[in-house]
Amino acid sequence: MGGFLLSMQGAVSQGVLWGIMVLGVYITFRILDVADLTVDGSFATGACVCGALIVNAGWNPLLATLVAILAGALAGVLTGLLHAVFEIPAILAGILTQLGLWSINLRIMGDKANISMLNADSIFSWLVKATGWKQSMVALFLGGVILVIVIFVLYWFFGTEIGAALRATGNNEDMVRALGVSTKTTKILGLTISNALVGLSGALVCQSQKYADVSNGIGAIVIGLAAIVIGEILLGRLRSFGGKMLSVVVGSVVYFMIRALVLRLGMKANDMKLISAIIVILALTIPVLWEKWKIRRSYTEGGSL
Repeated sequence: MGGFLLSMQGAVSQGVLWGIMVLGVYITFRILDVADLTVDGSFATGACVCGALIVNAGWNPLLATLVAILAGALAGVLTGLLHAVFEIPAILAGILTQLGLWSINLRIMGDKANISMLNADSIFSWLVKATGWKQSMVALFLGGVILVIVIFVLYWFFGTEIGAALRATGNNEDMVRALGVSTKTTKILGLTISNALVGLSGALVCQSQKYADVSNGIGAIVIGLAAIVIGEILLGRLRSFGGKMLSVVVGSVVYFMIRALVLRLGMKANDMKLISAIIVILALTIPVLWEKWKIRRSYTEGGSL
């Protein structure tokens, strides 16, 4: 029983750290209505930049994390330019950026596929020494604090004029353009903010796991989409913008709890990609099947739609 609770605690802490990445995916997927595959590359970029600066360059972990955020933002700028300025379809622009980042990430880490951070300081090791808490507890606490700050800043930003323009771009691009707002600028800005959050998440996750790897971000977009859909299913009644951001974070935590539970049931770690795909498929198809069933039931019972 103690092992189960410990694994769930670890899953919740990972869900919180990855929840920052999920917020980034939410900005592009739900607000901008863009499927941005840059995430798989920018997450690894955040981790690789942070790991390389801490281990190879001896940087302060906090400064390394800030640079990782900047690196993720630059990846988003590149995708935004390819899509908005050069009119490359968003999904292809994301794939091209992601593909290029693989080689860039290897260069960042000195042509090594991974970097061990076991003997290096990190934001989490600082708090472990200061508080005496376990790593998972520190990750949960620090991740929760950062997540609250991120949600507060995003809530404030999207309430400003430029934030409202960004949200309107995803709802009705033609109307926004008719009002004199540059949709190219809003798209680039949205992709930049999104991937900056993804880079931050990658930096925090690599410090928590004590290693950085070029393959860290593989499947990140799937995790993000799964968390968003799960959160919307569980907390779909929350209609406010703040409520929606909270729901995707809850979805991230639930997703990692499901993964931890599946692993404890005896599934192999190598099967996690398949499990992730199945979770996304179920999360996307169950609401559709439920709505179809309700419509069919209303006809059967003679009710009205």
